[in-house]
Amino acid sequence: MKGIKKSLTEEYLYLDFSHQKEGCIFPLHTSITLFLLSYCDCKIFKVCLVLTGESTGISLLKNVLSEDVEIQIISRQELPPIVQNCCLPAVVERPDNFCRAGLAVVLRHIIQKSYEADPSKKEILELLGFKKTCLKACAEVSQWTRLCELTIPLAIENFLKESSDQPPTIPAEILVLEKKLSEPVRVHNDDKLRRQKLKQQKAAGVRPSLAKEETKSKVHRQETSEEVDSSSASLELRVAFSKLTVHEESAPANREPAHVRKAKASDLPPLDHVFVEGLYFTLADIVLLPCIHHFLVIICKKLSEKLVEFPLLAAWYQRIQEVPRVKTTASQCGIQFLNLPELQTTSNEQQPSLDEVPCVEEQNDPSFIGGPRPTMTKLMEKGIEVMFSPHPCPTWTLDWDTLPAAVSPKEGKMSSDRALRKQQQLNNLVYVVTNQAKPGDRIVDFCSGGGHVGIVLAHMLPSCQVTLIENKELSLIRAKKRSDELGLSNIWFIQANMEYFTGTFNIGHFIITW
Repeated sequence: MKGIKKSLTEEYLYLDFSHQKEGCIFPLHTSITLFLLSYCDCKIFKVCLVLTGESTGISLLKNVLSEDVEIQIISRQELPPIVQNCCLPAVVERPDNFCRAGLAVVLRHIIQKSYEADPSKKEILELLGFKKTCLKACAEVSQWTRLCELTIPLAIENFLKESSDQPPTIPAEILVLEKKLSEPVRVHNDDKLRRQKLKQQKAAGVRPSLAKEETKSKVHRQETSEEVDSSSASLELRVAFSKLTVHEESAPANREPAHVRKAKASDLPPLDHVFVEGLYFTLADIVLLPCIHHFLVIICKKLSEKLVEFPLLAAWYQRIQEVPRVKTTASQCGIQFLNLPELQTTSNEQQPSLDEVPCVEEQNDPSFIGGPRPTMTKLMEKGIEVMFSPHPCPTWTLDWDTLPAAVSPKEGKMSSDRALRKQQQLNNLVYVVTNQAKPGDRIVDFCSGGGHVGIVLAHMLPSCQVTLIENKELSLIRAKKRSDELGLSNIWFIQANMEYFTGTFNIGHFIITW
């Protein structure tokens, strides 16, 4: 078929499997990953379910797996060595020296590979959101990634276990999500959209204080191909579903009325959530869907009186079913959507905290000036003069001119000045490690970046296994390219958060440098 490219690299996707219950595969990370594979119609990966202990119910998996996904069942001992050092899910490129581990990293990779295989599927790439940053920030620094990737799946798993024995307690993480859905939406063009909303409200004679109630969704489409009725739908719904409609008609650019153009930003009505990150359907919605579905199943069965406490979550659950292919995918994955009653939203409006709004990136402190040169200037201003002298231990210095070019930091896409400083830093590190390392040792370079430390060590210590761990994909890809040029066979590359590395090691390196 035109536009479809064949993947040149064979890739294996490894997923934990403990058990399945009521249309759900556990752990939930596995259910979420399989749901995305089905949604993307992705057949690139060879999928392996990894048994955790004595798993039962394997014969029933056909009831909760898409027929298009071929699954191989393996034991943990059969995992490639590099994967045995990581938390699952994980994806490995043959020849088994480049691994991506952790839910967010793996899901983003599935989306990117699906789009590369068929660039006509632009809606797949749209799952990564504005600037393709959806769930890109690692869980250590992003509360939103941690909530989606770790805390909500784990909380729902515990909730489901608890519900089998006694009336369960509502997870605090669900309350956090309900609160987030009540907060105003921040998007890159929100000023323009909020002015359009003000115009819509003025035309309808709506007071701004009633905006929340007025913009509540009144549209329940019977089929996904049906367009949203612009006369009854809120501005947010029309904007959100315009991206999901194949034939989008652009509205004429009329000049806004004076009262709309001149309105202060503080007087503009806030935008309400359509999906969990704002107006657009993203990967975060797919991550949360299996979790929230199974939460609502238990609520409806055992705690139906509690459902009224989650009107925004229930509205999101109903709305997400209107997204093209979601119902089909859910059916393929054994998820039967519930028909929830319409719930009244409360008028409690809380001002959002900028750290908690998922679509707002943290801003750097403009007053902070770091790096070596400003530091030197401050020292000189205090009368402290820094004197540079030859290295006190010249035997520590590597002869960079005799080493292969790919070993040098100069090959790592940096300025010559910075490469020189990096070489000086490496002189010290390499000397210390090479004097401590023994044949067969495992050396791990945490937060390796472009692999400046790890590549030198792998070249200098061919009898040791060196592992680079880094969350930024492009940095690791550059490191692997340099490693391939050197023909190194004793180096692994793991794209993951530090906490997803579970292997043992003899020497570890972690340093933050400028």
